[in-house]
Amino acid sequence: MIHIPPGFSTIDGELGIAGRKASDWVDQAGQTPVFVYDRNLIQRRIASLRSLLPSEVAIHYAIKANPLPELLRWIAPLVDGFDVASAGELHQALTAIDGRRISFAGPGKRDAELRAAIAVSATINIESGGELERAAAIARLIDKPLHAALRINPPFEMKASGMRMGGGARPFGVDAEQAPDILQRMKQLEVIFEGFHVFAGSQNLSSDAVIEAQARTIDLVAALTPFAPCLPALVNIGGGFGLPYFPGDTPLDVRAVGEALGDQIAGRPDCLSGTRFALELGRYLVGESGVYLTRVVDRKVSQGETFLVVDGGLHHQLAASGNFGTVIRRNYPLANASQYDAADAELVNIVGCLCTPLDRLGERVTLPVSQVGDLVVVFMAGAYGATASPSGFLGHGPAAEIFA
Repeated sequence: MIHIPPGFSTIDGELGIAGRKASDWVDQAGQTPVFVYDRNLIQRRIASLRSLLPSEVAIHYAIKANPLPELLRWIAPLVDGFDVASAGELHQALTAIDGRRISFAGPGKRDAELRAAIAVSATINIESGGELERAAAIARLIDKPLHAALRINPPFEMKASGMRMGGGARPFGVDAEQAPDILQRMKQLEVIFEGFHVFAGSQNLSSDAVIEAQARTIDLVAALTPFAPCLPALVNIGGGFGLPYFPGDTPLDVRAVGEALGDQIAGRPDCLSGTRFALELGRYLVGESGVYLTRVVDRKVSQGETFLVVDGGLHHQLAASGNFGTVIRRNYPLANASQYDAADAELVNIVGCLCTPLDRLGERVTLPVSQVGDLVVVFMAGAYGATASPSGFLGHGPAAEIFA
C-alpha cells in the first residue's frame, strides 16, 4: 500500500486537486510537467499544528522547502516568521514580510549577504567566531545594529532523523563548549542578542526522538544563558517534524510532541521564564500540499518489463528519483491521475525524459493499464521539488507551478 496524503479526491474518474480535475490544472498551465499546490491543505496543517502546540511556541516557515512567491505572500500572515539561508531567499522573504521577522542561518554567509540581512534588521544566526567578527564589522560600517542569535551544534543528535545535523563534528553552528566565549564576545561587541538556534535533525517520524531532543535543547540553552549578554528573547528549537512518504511510515504524533513540549516549557528554569520558543518547519507545513503532474509520452517493453516514459523527471523532482539524500531508493507515492479510480492491472517502471539511468520516478509499481497521453501524479511534491532539483540539466526547462 502506498501512502496517499489526505485532501485529494476523485472527479469524473480523474484525480481531484483543490476541487478541480488534474487535466483542468494542466490546461491552465498550458503544459506538462506542472506542480500544483493546494493552499487549503497548508492552511489546515498550520491550524492543526497551532491547536496542538503550547501558546508560547511560534511557528517559523523555512522557505527553502518551497519559496514560490505566491506561497510566501499567502503564508506570511499564518506564521510568525521566515527562516532563510541565502541572500536570494532573504530577497524573496522581504517581498512578503518585514525584515525583523526573518532569521538567517547557514555556515557560509558571504559579506554581501550579511550586509543585506543587517540592513533590514534580520536576525543573524551566528555560526562561528569568525562570522561574528565579520558581521559586527559590517554592522559598524553601515551604522546598523547587529541582531544576532547564536547557533549551537548540540552535543547530541536527534535519533531516527532522516538527516542528522547535530552531535559530533558539524559545519553548522558552534560547539556547545565554544559557546561561552562567543557569547562573551557578543557582549563586548554590543550585539543585540536575540537568543539561540539549535537544529538537531530533520524528517523525523519518532515522537519520542523529537521530545527527547527538544528537552535536551531547552536544558542546553538554559546552561548557556548565564554566559549570554542578556536573557534570550527567543529560542529556535529547530524542527525535524517528518512526513510519511513510504509504505510502513507512521505519521508523527504531533499531539504527543505538543503535550511534552508544554510540560517542558512549564518546568523551564527561571532564566528562560520570559523566553519564547519557535519551531522551524518547512517540509511539514507544505510537503503534502503539492503534486507533480507529468504526461506519458511513450510506452515500451524491454526484456519483458514495461516502461512508461514521461515528459518530466529528476530535473524537477530530484527527491522522488531517489537522488536527494536517500540511501536506499524507494518510490514516492504516485498514481495514474487520468484513471485515478481504475483498478491496478500491471506492473510498470516510470522513467523520465533525461538521458541517464538515474531518472526514475517509479520502479515496479502497479497502475491501471496506462497509455500515451495519460497523466502520472507524484504526491508529496510540495517541498523540495522544483527549487531542489537541477532544472537546467540537459536543457529541458522548468516545470510550471500553480498555487491553487
